[in-house]
Amino acid sequence: MTRIAGIEIVQAATFQRVSSGNLLLICGKLWVFALLLCALAPSTGAQPVAGNSPPADVALTSFPRRTNPLDKITPVTDTLLAYVPDRDWLTWRRGHDAAGYSPLATINTDNVRHLRSAWTWSLPNGPNEGTPLVHDGVLFVHAFGDKVQALDAATGDFLWQYSRQLPSGEAPSVKRAIAIYGDRLYVATSDVHIVALDVRTGHVVWDQAIGSRKEGFGVTGGPLVARGKVMLGTIGRAAGGNVIVALDAATGKEAWRFHVIARPGEPGGNSWNGVPLDKRTGASVWIPGSYDLELNLAFFGPAQTYDTAPLRDPSGERGVTNDALYTDSTVALDPDTGKLVWYFQHQNNDQWDFDWAFERQIIKLPLFGENRTVVVTGGKQAIFDTLDAASGIYASSIDLGLQNVVTSIDPKTGAKNIDRKLVPGDGETKFICPHAGGARSWLPTSYDPATKLIYIPLVESCMDVLPVAASESSNLTTGVRWRLRPRPDSDGKYGRLEAINIQTGQIAWIARQRAPQTTGVLATAGGVVFAGALDRMFGAYDSATGTLLWKTRLNDVPNSSPITYTANGKQYVAVTVGNGGAQAMTFPPLVPEIQNPPEPGAAIWVFELAD
Repeated sequence: MTRIAGIEIVQAATFQRVSSGNLLLICGKLWVFALLLCALAPSTGAQPVAGNSPPADVALTSFPRRTNPLDKITPVTDTLLAYVPDRDWLTWRRGHDAAGYSPLATINTDNVRHLRSAWTWSLPNGPNEGTPLVHDGVLFVHAFGDKVQALDAATGDFLWQYSRQLPSGEAPSVKRAIAIYGDRLYVATSDVHIVALDVRTGHVVWDQAIGSRKEGFGVTGGPLVARGKVMLGTIGRAAGGNVIVALDAATGKEAWRFHVIARPGEPGGNSWNGVPLDKRTGASVWIPGSYDLELNLAFFGPAQTYDTAPLRDPSGERGVTNDALYTDSTVALDPDTGKLVWYFQHQNNDQWDFDWAFERQIIKLPLFGENRTVVVTGGKQAIFDTLDAASGIYASSIDLGLQNVVTSIDPKTGAKNIDRKLVPGDGETKFICPHAGGARSWLPTSYDPATKLIYIPLVESCMDVLPVAASESSNLTTGVRWRLRPRPDSDGKYGRLEAINIQTGQIAWIARQRAPQTTGVLATAGGVVFAGALDRMFGAYDSATGTLLWKTRLNDVPNSSPITYTANGKQYVAVTVGNGGAQAMTFPPLVPEIQNPPEPGAAIWVFELAD
């Protein structure tokens, strides 16, 4: 059931329907809304306006029955998520390893210049950071307003829509991912629920709350599903911090709950400078976790706290630190029990909002004299750490040189040594690189296992961290606010794609442009890397050299991550648009000449090779 300005439209499994009598009544009394409904009629399957229907004795010509890919959709298993079929895109980063890489190669460096639009589909309007999923020829896409749609991945034909009715007074928030497992689709909602939908119909199988906005919780990331558990992290400033909650995938019953801020009396509980539990906040989980089937470990990245003032200076109390666990850490959890198996804190006592809260890529690399599974992740400073996935033991770091806070990294422990003069909160203005929007942010990287190259979307920027009066609003509780500025050596090019060999640390190439990057990266076996930017340009780059091979302009800003898949034997590339995401809203002051539509136009674009 969909509501437009108080008018409810009953929605069947595949179409919305409004009776002609009701529509005439609406047209007679509320002509503005009627016009809207009539405009929607062709795309939603609404009944024609009275008087437009053919006479009953007129026989319409026959039409071909449409093939529905939902009729042949198969269940998604743990094995399938670990070894994703080439044709599919089963998680927001394709598989549980968060690599964001596709083995498809039909679209390649020789023919990518022939890409053209295959089909487009208008989404419910609003900011859109969601990455679609594709399985067995069905594309599932999340849209603003807590709506999920199923489309034919080859043609763009509409199959069904789920629409969440939020409690009165609650506004929708952006979501970055949905999950598929078994024969269900798992969706996080703005009122902090997880909903299980039947993949064939969109009907609700179960609906379970994991928190509430009144408690200070929210959700923007999306679920990770593995071993029959639906795992989701919360965001917000709830007293005592955020949580990762696991529900039984079959029933929705809560299985376990992990507190990502360490509790007093528990390991790490003495790392909050003596701050009582109800005053400890943050450690938001902004994106889905990743999972390794062989190790049976789920990896999440809690962010920092905004309540930095109580942590700024050590209390001096014996046995107490101000590290603030488990902020800016990788936590490895047993999905069966929720038990913390290991953790590694990438940055202790983050006083700058430099989240280490992004994708944890699970890859194979030579380590400690043998080929091992490692976890690779990077924070806003564009420093990337490599850890042993089984133990959390530190291996190495790569600093891309876009930050000025960390002065050195201990080669044995990975501990970050900082310039204490750049810690905010002493009443002095600090010049910090990068800006709190991040040299890189939640927009994910892509890893090519054949070349060992990781492709990173970056923005070159810095900030002034300014002290503000107690009566003024501040970004951090040290009483400071940040102000965007270019890097001192800036030539006016802020967008940057960089390819790094994660094994050697060597730079393969850097591609720079004026428009800041606003999408994650997609790398393919065809030797092509796809990414988009604030100027609405969506481009394809040579993965070996960084040369721009193709580009097109979209109707609105892409804020998510492109994907690729095959349907009916043809390879497609898809990306959603809808201005309003954090990345797209942070950097426009650097490029005032880039003017995007004042009214966002959310949509999904799908591209194919010309025949």
